Amino acid sequence: MPLRREYRVAGQAEPISHFTDAVQAGDLLFVSGVVPVDEGRELVGADDVVAQAHAVFANMRDVLAAAGCTFADVVKVTVFLTDIDDRPLVNPVRQEIFGSSRPASTLVEVSALVIPGARIEVDAVALIPS
Repeated sequence: MPLRREYRVAGQAEPISHFTDAVQAGDLLFVSGVVPVDEGRELVGADDVVAQAHAVFANMRDVLAAAGCTFADVVKVTVFLTDIDDRPLVNPVRQEIFGSSRPASTLVEVSALVIPGARIEVDAVALIPS
């Protein structure tokens, strides 16, 4: 029987819809889209996409850790930007976060994100260490 477990992580904003922070399915962890907000769902980083990216990955680090994962375990990310021209600003943050580990990646420009003022959202899939 495959293992399925839902994760609600302390310190993360309450979901605004019918979802959870992450779902484990067997050896995989599916992390919901992470936006740059604090626990009270207030935007972090103002209009600075680099500060927002740091906030996103800090939140994601906590979600990954709840399932015993690190960024080295991430096998796939999808990055959503409201301005594709922000890619060169976000890439150094990604390099800092992932180090020598390189997940598969998709980058998509979107017209808006669910949090007003948010310029970046990232979801991920990780392989849970045994």
